[in-house]
Amino acid sequence: MRRALFALSLLILGAAPAAAGCRVALDIGHYTESPGEVSARGVPELVFNQALGQKVAAALQDADIAVTVINADGSIRDLTERPRLASQAGASLLISLHHDSVQDRYKSTWTWEGAAYTYSDTFSGYGLFVSGLNPDFAESRKVATDIGDRLHKMGLHPSLHHAESIPGENRPLLDDRRGVYRYDELAVLRLATMPAVLVEAGIIVNRDDEPRIASDAYRALIALAVVQASRAHCQRHP
Repeated sequence: MRRALFALSLLILGAAPAAAGCRVALDIGHYTESPGEVSARGVPELVFNQALGQKVAAALQDADIAVTVINADGSIRDLTERPRLASQAGASLLISLHHDSVQDRYKSTWTWEGAAYTYSDTFSGYGLFVSGLNPDFAESRKVATDIGDRLHKMGLHPSLHHAESIPGENRPLLDDRRGVYRYDELAVLRLATMPAVLVEAGIIVNRDDEPRIASDAYRALIALAVVQASRAHCQRHP
């Protein structure tokens, strides 16, 4: 039964990629019992992560890059299982998809469609994280830099709030222009046997940003950046 559940969560696309031997594993952040942050309008982060994952997976497939989607149905609770499944699938790169929030000190409450939700309009933008404990930190950073560079060129901007010197943040900022942070303790990144990057696609507690982050157009930009960075990775690691 357990293997059957893993089989359902492991969706492999792209039988004969142009970049032979190169496969991208997409990890859908969070799981059903712990769906992550709640957006300014009451939508769990997991819903955003799954929708973005579908868009990125389709874009990789269209680009003829083999892709494995891990935790597509939100059933994998164990974070250590995700990099293991990526390795089992033969992935040469792991991308973990998430959506961002802020510390509680910046949050306020508002009412949306008759219900009260927390929000913060203080910060806006994406973030990219790599672990110095990953066995290929250099390539992880290169992929994150490529993603950030492409997002920057497409008019998106990073949020630098994770570098703020306050409890819960204070992450080393490796590249302020591209929004690349070092966060060694992230399990999915440090336990991966291949280069790994965690993408915070946008801050869903920001009331102005949330509708844009949920749009097909925005997800297409994130997907394009991941595809282009993955293609460059595949050229370096055939």
